[in-house]
Amino acid sequence: MKLTVFNGSPRGKKSNTTILLEHFLKGFIETDGNSYELVYIVTNRDVGKLVEISKDANNIILAFPLYTDCMPGIVKSFIDSLKPLCGKQNNPGIGFLVQSGFPETYHSRFVERYLEKLAKRLNCRYIGCIVKGGIEGIRVMPHFMTKKIFNSFYELGKVYGKSGRFDQMLLNKLAKPEHLSVLTVLFYNLAKLIGLVNTYWDKQLKENDAFKRRFDKPYTR
Repeated sequence: MKLTVFNGSPRGKKSNTTILLEHFLKGFIETDGNSYELVYIVTNRDVGKLVEISKDANNIILAFPLYTDCMPGIVKSFIDSLKPLCGKQNNPGIGFLVQSGFPETYHSRFVERYLEKLAKRLNCRYIGCIVKGGIEGIRVMPHFMTKKIFNSFYELGKVYGKSGRFDQMLLNKLAKPEHLSVLTVLFYNLAKLIGLVNTYWDKQLKENDAFKRRFDKPYTR
C-alpha cells in the first residue's frame, strides 16, 4: 500500500502531531510492500504541488492539531485547495488524525463530523478519523506516561497497514475519556485556584515574550 501523509501542524517536525505519526507509521511499514510519503504542509506552501501530490496518492491521511477547537489556517487552506478532486472518479481514500490539548475527546467530535462530510464532498472513500485528546505536553512527559498512547498508535498503524482500515476498538481506546469525570473537574478547579493550571502555559508565554500581554483583550476595542 502506498500512503501519503500530510502533517498539518504549524510546528512542523517539532510537533506533537509528528510524534504520533512516527509511531503510527512505524506500525504501518511493518507490512511488506507498504511505503509512505510524509509531507509537512507548513514547509510546502506550493498549493499546486500539494494538489498534484493528492491526485497521485493511493491513500491519504491528513493529521493536524486543534487549537481552541479550531484547525490551523494552513490546514483549512490545504483543504480548500483540494476542490479539483470534487466530482472526479477513482480519488484516493482519505483518513484523518485530530489531536488536541483538551483531555476530553468531545471537543473534537464536531470537526470529526465535518471531516467525514468533507470526504464525501471530495468523492473520496472515508477511511475514518483518529481522535485523541490530552496530547499537548507529550514531548516532555516521561516514558511511563506516554507508553500506552504510543503503543496504541503503533498498533493502529499496524492494523491499517494490513487491512487499509482503522480498528474501531483501538479508536475507542484512544478516544477515552469522552467527557471529564466529576472528580477530574473538581481536581482542575482546585488546581486552578492554587495556580497549577497556568504553569505550563505561562512557560510558553514567557518563551514567546508574550507573558506581559496575557490579559490583553484586542477584540473588545
